[in-house]
Amino acid sequence: MRAIIPFALSALVVACAQPEPKETARFCDSSGCVERPRGYVSSEVAQGKVEDDGRTAALEALGDRDPRAAYDLGLRYFRGDGVRQDSYKALTWMRSAGERGHLEAQKALGRLYLTGLEEMGADPAEAEKWLSLAAARGDKESAKLLSEANAARKSEQTEWQFRERYKAMVREYWYRRYTYLGYWRNGYWYYR
Repeated sequence: MRAIIPFALSALVVACAQPEPKETARFCDSSGCVERPRGYVSSEVAQGKVEDDGRTAALEALGDRDPRAAYDLGLRYFRGDGVRQDSYKALTWMRSAGERGHLEAQKALGRLYLTGLEEMGADPAEAEKWLSLAAARGDKESAKLLSEANAARKSEQTEWQFRERYKAMVREYWYRRYTYLGYWRNGYWYYR
């Protein structure tokens, strides 16, 4: 029995001893590989100087003419795939494709506006606009999402109407019906 206790304790210590999580990651480029801290962002990436060899510029030029390329650019900027991630540019290119009738872009815009994108909150009315365009072209998924957008927009309208109706009453309470409990006199606060 005495021999088992030290063995069990040593097994427990070995089982609990995990290697510390690696705080670095290996980055490789044309000049070689190097260990960098996790979360490291090179100055080129931070300043938007990502090596591109002209692909992005060529795709942007094509995106001005072809809605499929504009949709592709929107996805690339959204995901940060080959370019610096930029939600504003992603939305701009996606809208460009959607306005020119690209079905997948219209559906993607509807979903983005329905759920919100990063710092941009949800906009059910805008989602409804894009999803109705896609649903009118026979897309079943867009029709399903359109019903969700309708419900969200109506809910948002109802909430806005409620706030407007009770805004005056709440303002009156804050300014007239709620009274202060303390008063200042002779350099001191007094409470009733």
